[in-house]
Amino acid sequence: MNACPPRDGAWRAAGLRYFSYGFHLRRKFGQRIQKVSLDAKMTCPNVDGTVAVGGCVFCDNRSFSPSRRLPRGAIAEQLNEGIRRLQKRYKVKQFIAYFQPATNTYGPIEKLRPLFEEAIADPRVVGLAIGTRPDCLEEDVLELIEELAKRTYVSLEYGMQTMHDRSLAWMNRGCTHAAMIDAVARSRDRGFEICAHIMLGLPGESHQDMLATAREVARLNIDAVKIHNLYAVKNTPLVDQIAAGQVHLMERDAYVNIVVEFLELLSPTCIVERISGDAPADYFVGPTWCLDKPGVKRAIENALETRNTYQGRCCENQKLPHMA
Repeated sequence: MNACPPRDGAWRAAGLRYFSYGFHLRRKFGQRIQKVSLDAKMTCPNVDGTVAVGGCVFCDNRSFSPSRRLPRGAIAEQLNEGIRRLQKRYKVKQFIAYFQPATNTYGPIEKLRPLFEEAIADPRVVGLAIGTRPDCLEEDVLELIEELAKRTYVSLEYGMQTMHDRSLAWMNRGCTHAAMIDAVARSRDRGFEICAHIMLGLPGESHQDMLATAREVARLNIDAVKIHNLYAVKNTPLVDQIAAGQVHLMERDAYVNIVVEFLELLSPTCIVERISGDAPADYFVGPTWCLDKPGVKRAIENALETRNTYQGRCCENQKLPHMA
């Protein structure tokens, strides 16, 4: 297998096997940065009936976002509380305001602008991360985010999950992969990072199906990616499907293996924001190995080391135009 060296080899020179988010932020800001989860009290179009009802089969936003498990005050209040908690745990002075639960571009700019402006008005906030869906991007909202990106660091996080429409239909997503292709095209060259959330181990997806999603992330030339396995939290349709034997969750060894191969297919310039996921123990159902995030991370890094491989290793074989 031929290797393709990164255009910017700094992360490789630092002894890393993938372009980690922490490394990216330290290079950009010169220090450690932490995300503060904020709840803007949004909903989603597959919750309110616009495209579907019931939401995604795996989703309880309280399990994914610390902010939704707390009383939801004004953005400034949430920031102060989140920063207070993070500073007790980490020695950190600067933060990214992370609009995390639900769909944070799903609304008129008259509603969205004050929320984002309130966050970046805090001098401790050096950027925004905005979680959304690829089918919820009106042009005026994109223009607002482009405007904000001229004043601060912005990452727009799309819930891509997979490139396979049959999987999106299973999860009650209410859109197809065509929406992601369109969103990325319309987001290009606007001054903010484009991040894709990817979920591995979806029912009915083969090993090759998951690698096809990795190739699609590379083809779309996405700036950053968050990867985790399908896991179950309480009070979701997914839990019922598992109990009925309709869905089987991925084992840890299989997940480690697919993440390594997934990383090999990504562009070496794609920031890897996350390689595993979990949920609070009081919401979590399984698989139990997810709760050991440091152990999963070590297993992936050890596998990369053992195989003497790294992110972007397969790029020459993929003949990606943006890696020329």
